[in-house]
Amino acid sequence: MFGRPLLRFVRKDTQINFMRGRYMGLIVSAVLSIASIILFFHPGLTLGLDFRGGIVVEAKTSGPADFAKLRSALAAQHISHASLQAFGAPDDVLIRLDAGDDQNTDAVVDTVRRAVTEAQPGTTILRADAVGASVSAELFRNGMLALGLSLAMILVYIWFRFEWEFALSAVITLVLDLTKTMGFLVITGFEFDLVMVAAILTILGYSTNDKVVVYDRVRENLRKYRTMPLMDLINLSINETLNRTLGTSSTVFLAALPLALWGGATLSGFAWTMLFGIVVGTSSSIFIAAPLLLFMGEGRLKRGAKAGPTPAQQKS
Repeated sequence: MFGRPLLRFVRKDTQINFMRGRYMGLIVSAVLSIASIILFFHPGLTLGLDFRGGIVVEAKTSGPADFAKLRSALAAQHISHASLQAFGAPDDVLIRLDAGDDQNTDAVVDTVRRAVTEAQPGTTILRADAVGASVSAELFRNGMLALGLSLAMILVYIWFRFEWEFALSAVITLVLDLTKTMGFLVITGFEFDLVMVAAILTILGYSTNDKVVVYDRVRENLRKYRTMPLMDLINLSINETLNRTLGTSSTVFLAALPLALWGGATLSGFAWTMLFGIVVGTSSSIFIAAPLLLFMGEGRLKRGAKAGPTPAQQKS
């Protein structure tokens, strides 16, 4: 009674021919990644406070925000290049200023506080974050270094765990996932900051785990079915792990969905990026990583010493 799973996304004996769409999957992925790379350079990512530098003040006015009054008050304090943005409720205001001299950051924050409270008495400052120009440049460099090192370590891990065909196809797929995520950030306009770096690293880790599950089953079946054509063997491996793949993806997706819907301005970008990465990572394990392994491994992957019966032979 308790040995059977209560929910199955697909039947146990499912035999979907995923490799039939291998060319279409690779072509669509390549087109989306190329488009994402173009978008990355133009118009480019919207850099957040961590990487752009500057000051962000989140204020809550006593009534509906009067943007004309707020701009006039800031201009009177010689802050003429402030960007004011409404978000959430009508009394929520986000004020952004470009980075200046690191030593004057605290003084500028105090000036903004004073200006908005004078413009609309009763205004409450919810938060005020400031990152100097030199600090933001260092954070951006460290963030890119973290992404690069994570890809390198994933390559090393898969290279030692599997044959080079597995490692190379997995890393190529992860790079394609990464480019699509960058394109998603450009299209949606979500700010690229340290939170987004954390989201991308999480996506890479999740996507790697998803591919390792499929690759483990492929390697196991390589030893088990020595004479089975590689295309059929990869199809079999994907079908055998499909319930686990969809179950894991759905669990993570449902966990991130409430953050995307009700997480507020701070967490919604992170959560929507996670949701996008889960969908891309799951689909790429089936339609990108598996076809790449097929093309690279045909005639090269090592087989077991003894040939086992195929699933059709086991049923008969």
